[in-house]
Amino acid sequence: MSHNVVDTANSVRQGEELDIASVDAWFKANACNASNASNANEKNISPTLSALKGSPNVTQYSGGASNWTYCVEYENTSLILRRAPAGTKAKGAHDMGREYRLQHALKPVYRYVPNMLAYCDDDSVIGTEFYVMEKLTGVIPRKNLPRGLQVTKQQTQKLCTNVLDSLIELHKVDHEKAGLSHLGKGTGYIERQISGWSTRYSKAKTWNVPSGKKVMRWLESNMPDKERICITHNDFRFDNVVLDPNDYTKIIGVLDWELATLGDPLMDLGNTLAYWVNADDDFMAQSTRRQPTHLPGMLTRDEVVAYYCRQMEIEVDDFTFYEVYGLFRLAGIAQQIYYRYHHNQTNNPAFKHFWVFIHYLMWRCNKAIKASGKR
Repeated sequence: MSHNVVDTANSVRQGEELDIASVDAWFKANACNASNASNANEKNISPTLSALKGSPNVTQYSGGASNWTYCVEYENTSLILRRAPAGTKAKGAHDMGREYRLQHALKPVYRYVPNMLAYCDDDSVIGTEFYVMEKLTGVIPRKNLPRGLQVTKQQTQKLCTNVLDSLIELHKVDHEKAGLSHLGKGTGYIERQISGWSTRYSKAKTWNVPSGKKVMRWLESNMPDKERICITHNDFRFDNVVLDPNDYTKIIGVLDWELATLGDPLMDLGNTLAYWVNADDDFMAQSTRRQPTHLPGMLTRDEVVAYYCRQMEIEVDDFTFYEVYGLFRLAGIAQQIYYRYHHNQTNNPAFKHFWVFIHYLMWRCNKAIKASGKR
């Protein structure tokens, strides 16, 4: 294994410390109870946690801007703990129980989901609900690939298509046959998303960002007549996949299922492409890039759409609606995060200039709308 390229957590951010004594006590007490229970699944605890040895060391992953993710390392194993952030949260957001149950249900039909180990709905333990899952040891392609990772253009292209194939594999899961129809409402997804994100953006708006009304009106007026329903991830990016450290073109896991539901696959692709920065994109895009889509061998956004539609056997005459939706939704997510920073509900310095990014995303929306010629 190439240890120098394996993704690792860092020191816990100030103000986001974990009460590890409480977590450790809860792990050991509840895992012991589960191992003695006739049906451990009823307690949402994996009996494997009963074998934990020693006192844990805790570090934190810096990649996410939403839920807080920690690595809890014992003498004999490492675990991942996910919890909601502090501060006011949008209704329905940061539901750890839903995220846990969804992955638990999806695991049998989608190989890239990590194993779920425990769920705690007792706020008295750390002040909020949380869940625990297995740690996938590998490479996470963030803004840049890790130093020391030797790559070729051909390997990077293979990585790119393999990542897209893992999204396509998810979209091809027969959710009805797999008994996963409970994951979301399904029909009417497009209308709900446009209405929902318009409302969420407006409620989280601060004085220093655009109103977004023109973009909202355009999306409402240009919703496609046809929608397809499948399992959607809704936050599918390179920095949410885990790569084999011995073959960085191979996907071994997909992370961050907070927003997954039953939805339209083209809207899911639009969400993915909102983060996709081409090698020839402008300075602002490059400065906010958080995944290595600029590397030689990576497909461009247009090439991604063509590849995806070909593999899914879908015909799309104009992708503009899905492009604008993805950008506007990302603006909504960023604004919700910035709202917490603006109102001193979090002091993470990474959020300080999100308002500038929101201006840029709205500019991208209006540019795409103008180029489409649709009113």
